[in-house]
Amino acid sequence: MRKVGIIGGLGPASTPEYYLGIINGYRAKTGDDNYPEIIINSLNMTEVLSYVSRRKWDALVDVLVDAINGTAYAGAEFAAIASNTPHIVFDRVREEAVLPLISIVEETCKAAQARGCKRAVLLGTRFVMGNDFYREALQEHGITAIVPTAEEQAVIHNLIFPKLEEGIVVPEDKEQMLALVTRLVEEHGADAVILGCTELPLMIGDGDLDLGRGQLAQTMDPSLDPGILILNTTQIHIDAIVDAI
Repeated sequence: MRKVGIIGGLGPASTPEYYLGIINGYRAKTGDDNYPEIIINSLNMTEVLSYVSRRKWDALVDVLVDAINGTAYAGAEFAAIASNTPHIVFDRVREEAVLPLISIVEETCKAAQARGCKRAVLLGTRFVMGNDFYREALQEHGITAIVPTAEEQAVIHNLIFPKLEEGIVVPEDKEQMLALVTRLVEEHGADAVILGCTELPLMIGDGDLDLGRGQLAQTMDPSLDPGILILNTTQIHIDAIVDAI
């Protein structure tokens, strides 16, 4: 059993999902009575997002590398950043950190490719939607990213911050989000929706969208036959971490 370091707090609501998801996933996968050892280094989200919003990439890399190396000193053998947005600088962080890392972007792209996705609507913070790191990674896997317009990005971002980021799902916000996503899927002929924010699965889940195109799947269970696949990046990342453990 390998010990994992999780860089959490980005945001706080999804960090417990990682903690319990890794434990439950490991025990379900192995069938034994052991529990995986997890080291969580919870960062100051306000500080991290200030670096992102001001495009202070060097400062962002430094805080992430320091956090990862801190889990190494505590005994972690590999690490993962429990958030999509910081993956803007993932390549640089991977080069400088002392531990091997599991990327939420890479794992999501592999999962989408394995399910035969060709056109995926990308949701997330404005930092995720407004930068190219997801689009380029998807393109390398033969998938076209449908990126919302600048106006739509602002709406989506404001539906994530501040309430959803704190784990609070406002019914009116959810209704607005689902209407926007439905329109994007139908307008662009998408076959998948990427929940590129680790809090979005709190708002969008299996059965929430009614597109008349089959059952929606929040997981990667191949027995399901989704018309529109919902790619839950949080769960995809957790599954990859469990495999690495």
